[in-house]
This record gives sequence, C-alpha cells and structure tokens, in this order.
Amino acid sequence: SPELYMKRLLSGGFQKIFQICKTFRKDERGPMHLPELTLLEWYETGADYTDLMKQCQDMIRFVALRTGHGDSLIYQGKKIRLAVPWDRITVENAFQAYSRVSLKDALETGRFDEIVSFDIEPVLGCPVPAFLVDYPETMAALARLNPEPSGRLPGIRTAQRTECYISGIELANGFTELTDPEEQRARFETENQIREQNGMTALPMPEAFLSDLANMPPAAGMALGVDRLVMLFCDARNIDSVVAFTPETH
Repeated sequence: SPELYMKRLLSGGFQKIFQICKTFRKDERGPMHLPELTLLEWYETGADYTDLMKQCQDMIRFVALRTGHGDSLIYQGKKIRLAVPWDRITVENAFQAYSRVSLKDALETGRFDEIVSFDIEPVLGCPVPAFLVDYPETMAALARLNPEPSGRLPGIRTAQRTECYISGIELANGFTELTDPEEQRARFETENQIREQNGMTALPMPEAFLSDLANMPPAAGMALGVDRLVMLFCDARNIDSVVAFTPETH
C-alpha cells in the first residue's frame, strides 16, 4: 500500500497529493477481490473525513456525468440515484438496524468483520450511495478518535473513519489522520499483540513513518478501488471482467 509513504510526503510539506497505482493484498481472491488491484489514493492537509466524503461523492458524480450516466446508473438491475445528498449511517446505527448481534458483542467475540461483511454491507448503498461512518477505535488504527465516547455504548470510543458503499460494494475507505506518533506507536503495538494472540507473525514497526509523523499537519486521506468503480459503471458482476489479466493468467 502507498499509504504510509504518502503520509510521509505530507510531513515533508506537500498539501494535496494523489496517486493511481497497483496495490497488493495477500491471499485475497473472490468476485470482488484481487490480490493485485488498482487504487486511487488522495490526501489533503487541513481536511477531515467529512471533506473526504464530499470529495468522493463529487468525483463519482463527475465520472457519471462524463460517461453519460447523468444522475443515476443501473447496476445488476437496480437503479442507483447519484444525486446528493448521499446517505450517512454510523457503524453503531448500522449494527442496530441490520446486524444479528450487537456491536458490543461483535467486538468482544471478534466477529466485527464477519457481521459487517455478511449482514451490513449487502444492504448499504441502494438505491442511494451510503457512507458508513464512525468506526470503533479498534477498527481504525490510523484514524483520529472522535472527542466523545458513543452515547449508547459507554466506554467504546469511535474514530473518524468512513467507507463508501454503492449497491452493497465497498468502494472507498478514508479517515481523518492520526498525527500523534506516540499514540500511533501504541496502536501498532496493540495490533501486533492481537496478531500474535491469533497465531500470526508480528509486523515490523515502521520507524521512518513514526519519525515523520511528528511533522505531519492535520490531514485526511482516502483510498478508492478503481476496479470496483469500473465494475459499477460497466454493470459487471465479477471483478475479473474489468481487468485485462487476472492473477491466474499472468
């Protein structure tokens, strides 16, 4: 991922940057997943996750207009209305509305990702695109925390992270950046403890990034899956159909 290196550019004085590049995800393969994917990633100093949501929304609407779709598109027989405003729903409210278990139970039993993937994601973003916002702090290791704990879930802090969904497809992930190097180091250490408890190898500490983070101004950044965006506009069910060569044919 280009993420840590782009943040180091922010620390070096760049204010608005973007990159379209290949990104790699180990052992990810399926109708929506490729181990090698095309990513659009952008950052802006002085911005927060609310700015990212507007930028993402405006960019996708611009693509729709330039490709002749106007204010709507049809994906797999369903009409998606792209005119603003797009929906915004907190993770807490999404669990209350769509989950088989509570957010608290999902976190305590390690089932958060499972519930989001199978219960929540499929219902998001249709007929209007949606932003899922305010993730639990344990699910947003690089994001700035909201100032107050969740009202209905005492003791659970939320972070300024957002994901964009259209017709059940997770399209983009972004957040207000955490810029405190000591807090970031502590979060990385916690992540490694969790990995080791689950029988996984601890990841090396990114010392160069942590050193540069002390000079990073307030900022926000988002990563958008280009292949999935093409899927939506081509009305493709499988990601294989919108890439020139799949991993199996390289």
